[in-house]
Amino acid sequence: MISNKGRALIRICPSILNADRANLGSEILRVSNESDLIHLDVMDNIFVPNFTFSLEDSRRIIGQTPIPVDAHLMINNPDQDAAHYAKAGAKSVTFHLEASQQPEVTSQLIRSEGARVGIAIKPKTAFSSLAPLLELVDMVLIMTVEPGFGGQSFMEDMMPKVREARAEIDRKHFGKIWLQVDGGISLETIDVASSAGADTFVAGSAVFKAENPGDMVNLLRAKASKQ
Repeated sequence: MISNKGRALIRICPSILNADRANLGSEILRVSNESDLIHLDVMDNIFVPNFTFSLEDSRRIIGQTPIPVDAHLMINNPDQDAAHYAKAGAKSVTFHLEASQQPEVTSQLIRSEGARVGIAIKPKTAFSSLAPLLELVDMVLIMTVEPGFGGQSFMEDMMPKVREARAEIDRKHFGKIWLQVDGGISLETIDVASSAGADTFVAGSAVFKAENPGDMVNLLRAKASKQ
């Protein structure tokens, strides 16, 4: 699971956004042995034009998932609610910089509940907006699609932003901050994102639409590790 760059572990985080929600428990079990975390996309139909899971839904999913949960909050009020997901047991809680009025306080609240802190930015948000907050975070998430729906096409024009983030992380925070990409990650795109410097990958459709989702997780890891 070590990248041959010697830089970091490669982490694969299947998103249940495109899983069969009627059989979510069994869907998660299909990938749990091969995955590093399960990615939980929380959308409120305000910050993004879609609704996925309520806080109560999320608590239930987190409690029933046998491996760590990576909660990605695409919600309008992360300053009020983000820490609740950490308290519910999410291993990592990521909120969007664009939705937060007090990212420093929100980061501290998440960490106080024992979770890793992630901050995400949309495609139109410059990395420079997030860079001053790196001391607060354990993970940077660069969206490679517009957040809101699964199955979108990978935005390769986000790779300069990924490279910029990688350079800044390596310069000041080497080994301390994960660099995650989310959106359109597949066997055709994961090597591009890995080459740009990402080490943590969210994959939804590519995993859960595969005939064997667990095997797909292993294939994605192998493809990313070759860069």
